[in-house]
Amino acid sequence: MQIVICLIIGYLLGSILPAVIISWIKTGRDISQIGSGNPGMANVMSGIGKLEGVLTLAGDILKVLLAFFFAWVITGGRDLQTVILWTGFGSILGHDFPAWRRFRGGKGVTVTCVWLVFLMPLWGSVSCAAGGAVTLLTGYLPAGGILIPVIAIPFAFIFCDLWAGILVTVSAAIMVQRHWQGIMRIRDGLEKRRFRHEKR
Repeated sequence: MQIVICLIIGYLLGSILPAVIISWIKTGRDISQIGSGNPGMANVMSGIGKLEGVLTLAGDILKVLLAFFFAWVITGGRDLQTVILWTGFGSILGHDFPAWRRFRGGKGVTVTCVWLVFLMPLWGSVSCAAGGAVTLLTGYLPAGGILIPVIAIPFAFIFCDLWAGILVTVSAAIMVQRHWQGIMRIRDGLEKRRFRHEKR
């Protein structure tokens, strides 16, 4: 029952998309009509503004932290590791596949990072830093986003337990699915490279 409660709380709070709220407040348009259409920090920052992008990032982090807190309290404050594992995974599902948007959500990079850091403070941070470094070096957001959970897979199996390893593996598969079009654009040389100044 604890696992079910954690998944439900994670999904419900994860399905709250700050990018959608900020876009409506700032522009009066749905985020799907702006830029890439993705309800995430990068699209908000490039399509609306830097401050709005930062607020989107903060909102995505906050909703996961609130999900952890509510799940922990509701389940009686027991077994924090289990709460983090299943609530965080539920948050990823909610963010990526929100029912209220016909299961069309974001790519879940920020939510996944928060989950991994709380699940495995050291190795989760290492995985996020490695993915971030790849993004900065290559300029490709899909590459870094996918590498974060992929790098974390062995650490989850070794330093957590079987279920943690399985869920991190599933989260990596979800990340690949959410970034598949970007991967294809990288292959075809069409993906926009971030953090780069175009040569004239």
